[in-house]
Amino acid sequence: MTPEERPKLKIQLTPTDQIFELLGWGVLLALWVWTGTSYSSLPDSIPTHFNAAGEADGFGRKASIVGLPVIATLLYIGLTLLNRVPHIFNFPTPITQDNALKQYTNATRMIRYLKLILVLVFAGISFQTIQQANGKADGLGSWFLPLTLALIFMPLIYFVIKSVQANE
Repeated sequence: MTPEERPKLKIQLTPTDQIFELLGWGVLLALWVWTGTSYSSLPDSIPTHFNAAGEADGFGRKASIVGLPVIATLLYIGLTLLNRVPHIFNFPTPITQDNALKQYTNATRMIRYLKLILVLVFAGISFQTIQQANGKADGLGSWFLPLTLALIFMPLIYFVIKSVQANE
């Protein structure tokens, strides 16, 4: 069944889904507030890039700090809009009338989780960038990249496995 032929269903949010949505919007708001309130205290040059070890290896103007909440917001809104049309997603199993609701619910929950993780990652980068710029931290830390990768890929694997198992 092609995406155009798949059932177009409106997925009802569970209380857990609603909590994830509220947390995501809350973290996004906190990211904007933190960035805005910290801006005036930043020096003219701040870290703009970190290597895999979490050490700052690129510097730029302090205005570049605004890019983090802008990108986080665009990603969050884009994924929120995409989540409204789960029938166009790629699935690891064929979508039928019988499994569409379960598959769409699983897929939209995965996107909702990833949205939260993305804004948390951007908030962490922003926080650590501001801390380092003000001399209160030294980079992101060597733990940042492995933790970020784990927070993204472990749930992806979980949701894909859950999607395949739903068709068995």
